[in-house]
Amino acid sequence: MKKHAYALGGAGLMLGVSLLAVQAQDLTGELPDPPEFSAQSEPTFVSVSDIQEYKALPEYHEPDWVTAKYVDAGTLPPVAERLPKEPLVFKTGNMPDGIGVYGDTMRHVIGGRPEGWNYTAGQNQGWGGIDIGLSECLTRTGPLFEVKADELEPLPNLAKSWEWSEDGHELTMHLIEGAKWSDGDPFDADDVMFYWNDAIMDSNVSPLNGGTPETFGVGTTLEALDPYTIKWTFKEVRPTQYLYAMAYGTFCPGPSHILKPQHPKYSDNTYEQFKNAFPPEYMNMPVMGAWVPVEYRPDDIVVMRRNPYYWKVDENGNQLPYLNEMHYRLSTWADRDVQAVAGSGDFSNLEQAESYVEALKRSAEDSAPARLQFGARTIGYALEFNLSANGWGEPDTRGQAIHELNRNLDFRKAVSIAIDRQRLGDSLVRGPFTAIYPGGLYAGTAFYDKASTVYYPYNLDAANALLDGIGLLDTDGNGVRNLPDGGADVEITLLANTDYATDTNLAEGVIAMMEPLGLRVIANFQAGTSRDDMQQAGQFDWHVRRQGAEMVSVVQGTTFLAPTGPQTSYFHRAGTDGTVDILPFEQELVDTVNTFVATSDNAERAELMKTFQHVFTENVYSVGLTQYPGALIINKRFANIPAGAPIFMFNWAEDNIIRERIYVPADQQGDYELHPETLPGAPGGAGPV
Repeated sequence: MKKHAYALGGAGLMLGVSLLAVQAQDLTGELPDPPEFSAQSEPTFVSVSDIQEYKALPEYHEPDWVTAKYVDAGTLPPVAERLPKEPLVFKTGNMPDGIGVYGDTMRHVIGGRPEGWNYTAGQNQGWGGIDIGLSECLTRTGPLFEVKADELEPLPNLAKSWEWSEDGHELTMHLIEGAKWSDGDPFDADDVMFYWNDAIMDSNVSPLNGGTPETFGVGTTLEALDPYTIKWTFKEVRPTQYLYAMAYGTFCPGPSHILKPQHPKYSDNTYEQFKNAFPPEYMNMPVMGAWVPVEYRPDDIVVMRRNPYYWKVDENGNQLPYLNEMHYRLSTWADRDVQAVAGSGDFSNLEQAESYVEALKRSAEDSAPARLQFGARTIGYALEFNLSANGWGEPDTRGQAIHELNRNLDFRKAVSIAIDRQRLGDSLVRGPFTAIYPGGLYAGTAFYDKASTVYYPYNLDAANALLDGIGLLDTDGNGVRNLPDGGADVEITLLANTDYATDTNLAEGVIAMMEPLGLRVIANFQAGTSRDDMQQAGQFDWHVRRQGAEMVSVVQGTTFLAPTGPQTSYFHRAGTDGTVDILPFEQELVDTVNTFVATSDNAERAELMKTFQHVFTENVYSVGLTQYPGALIINKRFANIPAGAPIFMFNWAEDNIIRERIYVPADQQGDYELHPETLPGAPGGAGPV
């Protein structure tokens, strides 16, 4: 392990009187409980078998216009021939408003911009639910918010069933048989194995949501036994944890018949050419999802039409989805909230706290077109330090010095206690929304334990004393601390996402709160796609990031909780030598996470997460900033919206509400379709036909 460049010698080891005084006092404090928030809604808990099953039905149906214009004309096979032998059937009893009717559009507004359709190679589709509408994965987790705790396990999806070997090392999965991509090409094990061998296992390819070999366990192998059977072999015994990793977004296979000819292993393309082979102008990209992209207008709109080969039905045999069209107006994330509240948009994950009060006022009016439903506090932001000192991000001399500083516990403590979390939360929205968040697992979630959480409250004097003690003094009198031994000013770059006002507001708050500490923090605000690229490449000193499912459910994205592999951590990855220069407490986190993955004993898991939470917060692995709830805003004309659907838990609300079974009653349908009575055309063609 590489030694710290300066913190281990010279002024870095000289503990002044001020630091000794700080060490003598206890910097920890009592963590306030999150304020009561009565607007939260509760789900109705059910069994997995209440939601869905796979079975053949006596007959199948589709929109009349599809039959009349395409099947009767001989350009499309009958619906029964387009469905699998045993389609996935959604149960009527779990549909809040029952069997739906065909027609209408869901109008989304998003702040992202699509890079293209090659999810497998890391292109994002603009977010806002586009990729969730296009991609289907081996398992599914979004609806788990309503599954009974004692039955909690990912739902079958492309993998319709599975069984473990007697010794627990092998998992045999049975794929849905006879399902087809939206262009009619069969889905089978070839698609799964291409994703595994040529995306997950190819270090030159980075799938959009970060799937790596470590995501599925070090040493794990996957093989195809026949066109509809695959077998996983794990080092661990019965690691059910990985079933969650097989859901969105780390195991969503792409169409190998389209992607494979562009992959460098099978062509003369470079990896960059492979990634960009399917730009946003490439229409009708084959998908397994319910809707297919058929129109793209830059800085205007993405339009998606129903997939005529979609492989899910309701209990009456009606092929899903009910909605014919999806719109994604390309605007801003703040505009998404405004339009959803106003009724010119249909759906929003209200996640920018700055909009909460106005949205609540408007939704309370009788004339409001949309309903607003708050969930649990599953949105949390953290300030993350780049902890790699052996080359990740290829830092210059200044950056290398900051990365070394980040690895110093007293430095991280000083940064943490210089942040007034209450004031930071209030700057977003006043009221019972935000809660003080010290970092680690979120309060109110299943594995959170307050007693195991170490909280360092705001204490600017102690923060300054800590920095004095590690030799960071303002030696040139310009108000900015210098590196030890008369070095340069401490200048830190802070990466944040400009797509969301909350991200930049929090980053600006951090920058302002570092000034009294004598640290010069320089904003590096980037649009989502650029921010993603810089974060993945390690080109940051600090990073304000909205965290993922790992801090909410723990059982999903678990390997992201610590650097369990060279590419799993968001802020500490392998350097140029291919290894992670892991810190001693990080090794304890890694060991804890690996043990958690390897056991299915719930009592043991709970104890392991207590250890994790204590080590994480005591060592300020990242600085928690704020935690708050999100709200689902949806136009009142839509039916089958489940109670208590969170905007984010195991997945985003677009998956939680099961959009393929959402419908609009016939007497409430609007004239919103841009391409009525059309279906997706040929891949790469001009659009719908």
